[in-house]
Amino acid sequence: MRKRILTGITTTGTPHIGNYLGAIKPALDLVDSENDSFFFLADYHALIKQTDSSEIEKSVKDVALSWLASGLDPEISNFYRQSDIPEVHELTWILSCCAAKGLLNRAHAYKSFVSENIKSGADEDKGIHLGLFSYPVLMTADILIFNATHVPVGPDQAQHMEMARDIAGKFNHTYSNLLTIPETIIQNEISVPGIDGRKMSKSYDNIIPFLSNEKTLKKSIARIITNSLEPGEPKDHQSCTLFQLYLFFASNDEIESMKQAYKDGISWGDVKKELFKVINNELMPIREKYLELIDDPNLLNDLFAAGASKVRPQAQQLIEKMREVTGITKIV
Repeated sequence: MRKRILTGITTTGTPHIGNYLGAIKPALDLVDSENDSFFFLADYHALIKQTDSSEIEKSVKDVALSWLASGLDPEISNFYRQSDIPEVHELTWILSCCAAKGLLNRAHAYKSFVSENIKSGADEDKGIHLGLFSYPVLMTADILIFNATHVPVGPDQAQHMEMARDIAGKFNHTYSNLLTIPETIIQNEISVPGIDGRKMSKSYDNIIPFLSNEKTLKKSIARIITNSLEPGEPKDHQSCTLFQLYLFFASNDEIESMKQAYKDGISWGDVKKELFKVINNELMPIREKYLELIDDPNLLNDLFAAGASKVRPQAQQLIEKMREVTGITKIV
């Protein structure tokens, strides 16, 4: 039996190399001829956090081009935009009527928001809108609309998959076994350090940009914080942010050579030069592809239209069946 592997792509901000290493690269590695793969841009999810319409539009473009430049092939994989499949939202309402409030109360993001409000002495519901509370249901609809069999997620997303399985099971028990209960593929969490040593994150303002030009990439690497050890003094590679980043891009031989260079007292400037070299070597063809794609003003609209026309009939078929079993159908 062929697997249907579905990956949701968050459209908030512009990807950095942490996103590339932790999400883009491992997801594309799962694509093969033995399975059906679905990649979608979760643009409606962005409304939960972002209210600037221009930022959402820009992010959809940047994120889509980043994945395409990294090797996502719409001829092989199904590539579409969430907002082009309106059946997702009809399914969201149907599933909302099967989703227990107690289940949604346990969502990590919601609980964290409530906890912060309580700590600050505010009303526990301050700043919490229905979108934040119920977004696990929308996420469930994204997964179930195309009967995905397997969904790769990081450990922090495992709870959402359990919710999706719970909600799908409740619908199947109440009405009919129409929905596939998806399996979770837990991907090892990759903690990519930022320029300050903490996990790379836009919220920390410590990122290394993914698709920048060489000059910007070099400047970002130059800003990585190191200690005050001078050239010639032995250095500990294990606790060094530069070396941790080097591991993601260098070959085994290069890594062993760099370990020895640390023992021999390589200067921080020379380490940064070598780090720039290995990162740039991997990103250069992706950057070139990105610049090629961005020159085509109609590319994304054409791809989104083609993607929706390919997958939407499947969504329509499922919704038609769900209307029938729930009684939302023509009167005969």
